[in-house]
Amino acid sequence: MERISINPITRLEGHGEIEIFLDEAGNVSRAYLQIPELRGFEKFAQGRPAEEMPRITPRICGVCPTAHHMASVKCLDALFQVQPPPAAKKIRELFYNMFMFEDHLLHFYYLGGPDFIVGPTAPKAERNILGVIGKVGLEIAKDLIATRRAVRELMTEIGGKVIHPVFGLPGGISKSPKKDTLEKLKTVARKALDFARFTLKAFHEIVLANPRYLELITSQPYYLKTNYMGLVDEKNRVSFYDGEVRIVGVDGKEIGRFSGIDYLNHIAEHVEPWTYIKFPYLKKIGWKGFVDGDGTSIYRVAPLARLNVSDGMKTPEAQEEYERFYETLGEKPVHHTLAYHWARVIEVLQSAERMVELSSDPEIGSPEIRNLDLKTPREGVGIVEAPRGTLIHHYKTDEKGIIQEANLIVATVANGASMNINIDRVARATIKEGKVDEGILNLVEMAFRAYDPCFACATHSLPGGFPIKIKVFDKSGQKVKELSNL
Repeated sequence: MERISINPITRLEGHGEIEIFLDEAGNVSRAYLQIPELRGFEKFAQGRPAEEMPRITPRICGVCPTAHHMASVKCLDALFQVQPPPAAKKIRELFYNMFMFEDHLLHFYYLGGPDFIVGPTAPKAERNILGVIGKVGLEIAKDLIATRRAVRELMTEIGGKVIHPVFGLPGGISKSPKKDTLEKLKTVARKALDFARFTLKAFHEIVLANPRYLELITSQPYYLKTNYMGLVDEKNRVSFYDGEVRIVGVDGKEIGRFSGIDYLNHIAEHVEPWTYIKFPYLKKIGWKGFVDGDGTSIYRVAPLARLNVSDGMKTPEAQEEYERFYETLGEKPVHHTLAYHWARVIEVLQSAERMVELSSDPEIGSPEIRNLDLKTPREGVGIVEAPRGTLIHHYKTDEKGIIQEANLIVATVANGASMNINIDRVARATIKEGKVDEGILNLVEMAFRAYDPCFACATHSLPGGFPIKIKVFDKSGQKVKELSNL
């Protein structure tokens, strides 16, 4: 049996590899997505004061630290049984929408976007941000960098740090934004909205107007029928910061809804020995394996899932595009994996619109930003929508607030099973009789890249110990020895 390795896989957060096994005829018998790293944050959180967690957990990942910070802070709200004042909640939400805006742009232009803007089978050296700049022009690239920088600089002013924010506290936030910060917010929010509109226009002109790309998006190898999960507000609209988690089945009908500690009644986790990520599934259905379709217990999260579980968007322009999305693709839920890219751009628009709304809300200037009526801690759960999907932090403490147990169900693990199915399906469809090239391998990679996975966040399973391989090479580059504890 021949084996094809894509190692490392590219344009993602973290590390991973794809192993493709061919049969005697050169066709794919099985393809796996393997994550060979371990973070272990749940274990070394034990024994630490709970209030340290919002500053510890952002270190899990330098790309989505704000998601971990906010989920952790919300977990502390529940742990200490305290509700933040309205101003604090609005500032948190504003900060979080700024994060969603700039993070989604990172994926669209730097990571996933090159597959469409440059082309899925373009030369490897061109499928990157430099290739994107060559297509959209230097001025657009400058505008992208300037817009993200302006947003991130304001995030630093509000949150203390942009990479590892420190402003969230149980019951509120650490400080009110300064008056000049609030004025700059209004200007930057409008600029962000203009760039979101441009990005959506570019997606229509470059991707949706290209019949070849639309055919690729709706092609069978990238079609996967699963359940979906995401936060919604009281009107079932897409929500990033707060709300209830809604679950819909493969037919789009609601099959579950929860908040807080009730997640344990809906989600269970499966472990495989060949990877460090866990595979969450719907507990009431039970683990059915790596299969999609009717009866599957696999669920997906992130932009496509959030749109599929909702009845609409929070903001008017995003709502218009939401309607266009389903009208164009002709079904709800949409099961096309590559439609994640379009859903992500719609969320960029909602984030920018929400930034404009919240930056003009007079209440965010209120000095009432902390509720100190904290109770004796015991157990808490915090849930937000990371750019990559539903993120759950769950802490148990003693009466002094020292962490006894911690569980993190991060977005990428929820998509882990689906990514494996997608990769296997695309590999089978594109690799025939042993014929493979860089363009084909990139089509396989596109099956995971659409999810915008963060494997640094996702590695929580420890299947029996640390597998270690040491390869020894001589000065000519020849391998002379391999040591392993496997």
